[in-house]
Amino acid sequence: MVKRKKAKKTVKRKKAVKKKKSVKKKKTVKRKKTPKRKKSPKKKAKAKAQAKEKLIGNIEHFFSKISVAAIKLKSPLTVGDMIHIVGPHNDFIQRIDSIQIEHKGVQKAKKGQDIGFKVKNKVRVTDSVFLSAKPKKSEGGGPRFLSF
Repeated sequence: MVKRKKAKKTVKRKKAVKKKKSVKKKKTVKRKKTPKRKKSPKKKAKAKAQAKEKLIGNIEHFFSKISVAAIKLKSPLTVGDMIHIVGPHNDFIQRIDSIQIEHKGVQKAKKGQDIGFKVKNKVRVTDSVFLSAKPKKSEGGGPRFLSF
């Protein structure tokens, strides 16, 4: 028998060419910076007013039928003081006509006491109460009447 040589098959192996995926870089869009909003003159005035005022406390309860607010004082308060009540729904100034502690009228209240006082508008819980600067008295001492 004749031995046959096995023919070696030369197989050209094609190298697998890895195609690089072209990754497109995202273009970063430069946004124009928006100018900062300027505070309105009213807000600036409120901020200045509150800077001069001293925080007395926050409204803890409001009795709507008799229109009385209850607060715990963080600083002393007397009858005749001007207070400024500020909240998300209201902003007004009024004079303290009377103060009550445990249903008894008093002229002065100390820091840490729970007091009640009558308010002219509806207030809400957590509204802030500030001791306002006393308004300047007008020069005539009162209203002027015309005489004929």
